[in-house]
Amino acid sequence: MPTRDPLRCSWRALGTSVDLVVTDPATLEDACEILDFEVRRIDAIASRFRLDSEISYLNNAGGGEIPIGPGLIEALSVALRAAELTGGLVDPTVGDALIRAGYDRDFALVAPDGPMIALEGNPAPGWRSVRLDTEVGTVRVPCGIRFDLGATAKALAADRSATSISRSLGCGVAVSLGGDVAVGGPPPAGGWSIQVVEDGGGRVPAGPAVSIGGGGLATSGTTLRCWRRGGTVLHHIIDPATGLPAESCWRTATVSAGSCVDANIAATAAILLGHEAVSWLEQRMLPARLVAVGGRVVTTAGWPEDGALFPSPPQPHRPLRRTEALARC
Repeated sequence: MPTRDPLRCSWRALGTSVDLVVTDPATLEDACEILDFEVRRIDAIASRFRLDSEISYLNNAGGGEIPIGPGLIEALSVALRAAELTGGLVDPTVGDALIRAGYDRDFALVAPDGPMIALEGNPAPGWRSVRLDTEVGTVRVPCGIRFDLGATAKALAADRSATSISRSLGCGVAVSLGGDVAVGGPPPAGGWSIQVVEDGGGRVPAGPAVSIGGGGLATSGTTLRCWRRGGTVLHHIIDPATGLPAESCWRTATVSAGSCVDANIAATAAILLGHEAVSWLEQRMLPARLVAVGGRVVTTAGWPEDGALFPSPPQPHRPLRRTEALARC
């Protein structure tokens, strides 16, 4: 059931929390309808746990040149752009690897503990093998590829919602989908205050509160969507070079960028990059807060003091050539 106050509405969807805040109480009801539409839309497009979703249709098509609709074209374009910008670190062709690791259903239904599973290091097929034709509306996919759009689809829905609400209703708005935050329109005085939280289960203490005036903020990490098999902790961030859950010195990475999508891309890449993430983020002038496995906190590119306002939304990050080998901390 949604919970409301004059400026805020919250509910559950996409297996996570959905939170909406507006600056004008008269717009809340309409804003909720727009956000609900975008959430349902992205679920119908990108959920690999729904047999009737567009991505399930694509994953089960057996390869070839496949016609797809405009929603999936947009979602795939964003996912392939993420791969390009990160030199293949954030790769949407890791669907099979996630299934092999045990993430084969909605996370609420994934058993938190279970017997050992034999995981073999099989690199992901790779984003470069996918040919998307946005004009014709087709995608050419080699046989055997299964997509997972989890690294970008939720953030795309947050960005679309914030933009649509602010333009349609003329208000300031902040949208959070599982902690991936997009804002639009005129912000309140002092900006939008965002509590940085490492996970939604209360197992890890909350981080600082920061304020953003535009763009987006996103957190990626290995502490929330994780499970045990034979005593081994597995998680949902797959290293496409190995096809296995990433081994990283960071348990979480929170990044601010010009959009929620770019923030999410950079946060996921930071987990995969290990200690190289610090220079990678600094080079792209992306403010970030990285928390090491032992709890040490490292910040980059002017991440503000607790409660302070980011000076301006950072620009979307530039393309990166993939390093020959991912250095680990």
